[in-house]
Amino acid sequence: MNSAWKSCAILLLATSLVAQTNTEPRAKKTKAAPITAADVQALRDAIAAQQAALAQQQQQIQELRDTLQRKDQAVQQATMAATDAAGKADAAQAQASQQQQTVVALKSDVSDLKTNMLNTTMTLQETQKSIGEAPTAIHFKGVTITPGGFLAAETVWRSRALGADINTPFNSVTMPGASQSSVSEFFGSGRQSRISMLAQGQLTSVKLSGYYEADFLGVGTTSNNNQSNSYPLRQRQAWGQAAFNNGWTVTGGQMWSLVTETKHGTDNRTEATPLTIDPQYTVGFSWARQYGIRLSKSFNNKVWFAVSAENSQATVTSHGNAANFLVGSAGNNSGLYNAGASASASGSAANLANYSFNPSPDVIAKLAFEPGFGHYEVFGVYSRFRDRVFPCEENFASASCGSLTAASAVQAFNASKNGGGVGANARWSFADKHLDFGLHAFGGSGVGRYGTSGLPDASIHANGTLDLVRSYQGLGTLEWHGAKLDVYMNAGAEYASRASDFDPISGKPVGYGSPAFSNSGCLTETVPGAATGFFPGGLGSCTADTRVLIEGTFGVWFKPYDGAKEKVNRGRIQFGPQFSYVDRNTWYGCGGTAGCGEPHGLDAMVFTSFRYYLPQ
Repeated sequence: MNSAWKSCAILLLATSLVAQTNTEPRAKKTKAAPITAADVQALRDAIAAQQAALAQQQQQIQELRDTLQRKDQAVQQATMAATDAAGKADAAQAQASQQQQTVVALKSDVSDLKTNMLNTTMTLQETQKSIGEAPTAIHFKGVTITPGGFLAAETVWRSRALGADINTPFNSVTMPGASQSSVSEFFGSGRQSRISMLAQGQLTSVKLSGYYEADFLGVGTTSNNNQSNSYPLRQRQAWGQAAFNNGWTVTGGQMWSLVTETKHGTDNRTEATPLTIDPQYTVGFSWARQYGIRLSKSFNNKVWFAVSAENSQATVTSHGNAANFLVGSAGNNSGLYNAGASASASGSAANLANYSFNPSPDVIAKLAFEPGFGHYEVFGVYSRFRDRVFPCEENFASASCGSLTAASAVQAFNASKNGGGVGANARWSFADKHLDFGLHAFGGSGVGRYGTSGLPDASIHANGTLDLVRSYQGLGTLEWHGAKLDVYMNAGAEYASRASDFDPISGKPVGYGSPAFSNSGCLTETVPGAATGFFPGGLGSCTADTRVLIEGTFGVWFKPYDGAKEKVNRGRIQFGPQFSYVDRNTWYGCGGTAGCGEPHGLDAMVFTSFRYYLPQ
């Protein structure tokens, strides 16, 4: 295009020059005039003018060429810019198309997300309507920590004094002749207030849990009711758990014994404890809170099997024996056991706590069923007992001991006994789960300490070996659960058999519940044991070993506000009274003296409680 413009411009310039030349009038043919100097000069001036005009035209042509060149460059740049712009436009259009596809997909995802969120919200709302607000919890590094417990203001009135707080020592109900049986007692207490903490963490195939629970029913060396009521915190439970998705669960720590009935399978924290205000619960209830390592398996949430190894402890009650046996010792303070002793008016002392030398843990196995109606359990306990026997302590002068002149530890040996028992629990719900009825039974040899009354596991034969006490425990419960009211009734009994012997060397009966023991002084009051006003007189000639303890309880819990049934759970307030009547029957004893019989210890008790529970 540039060359064509140049050629056209030169052609136009030449044509202009020719036209200019041809327009001059042609002179008439005359006779040539002589050429003068003026003519020459005029020609020269014309040539000069023509040259100037030509130079000007050449300059114009050059300017035109420059202009054409600049325009040509501008056209080339415009063409390149247009080409580049067209490429960018194509790329932008492709990108816009891709972005449009992405936006369409994103809109679809957002629509699905909105639908899922709506469904989740509706499901959550329905779940909250059915189960109420979730417990208040603290989330820390993947662990959910849920506090719990309650604050309690409670009282107890007893028709016959026991010198006890709201926790009733059932096996210490006094005989009719005791001075305490002639006076009543009242105590107010906040010591059953409880604190707890549940920690839970969920992994892919296992749920990890830890639980701690404590109250203030511990006794310190300086505790009293005079002013500050400084009773120490007492550990109730402290355990960890790994619950696997395949149904296996491992739990270890201090927990409710596997002997204790549960409401669901063999799960911790579902224990079927009586609704009583009395923290010793009710006669006939079998339980312990102690060390245990438990392995359990759930089969389709219908059948459960569990086995545990738990801390063992022998409780021994015996009378009249020689000092020819050793079961354990008082606690070693440096070993973190209670080494305290209690003083008496006569200056003698007794250990505040005894610890048996246990050869092995108690082994407990349980099978639980929930076929669709009711909850059922069968369980068994195996215990091993041991003491050290000193045959030459009392019979040192015999030939078998080498005719010694004084008591000796020669020929001492260890003697062991196997004990245990079997039990069963059953619980049914009626009237749309408003009415619960439960039955419990447990019996065996050497299992007395698993009963709430604390009857003995063993007695001692005259030769110093252990004599296991056969015992039975039974409880029936009936509970009504309403929106604002819970009503409960319990009837239970615990029995301990005779475990007696006769010592031919001393010529006296020994052991537990011997008919040769004297009960002649159980109805006769004695003077105080010291001039302090705080030592009731002891009963003379009153062995009064417990044969059977029977208790009936009736109580009501009023729940004016239960946050679990509200939109926002702010805890629960409940209060109510409880009435209990205890009959302590003893074994018949005569002892060859007047006043033979089997005296009874009776006590009527009224409890009240006002509690605030943390949200659960």
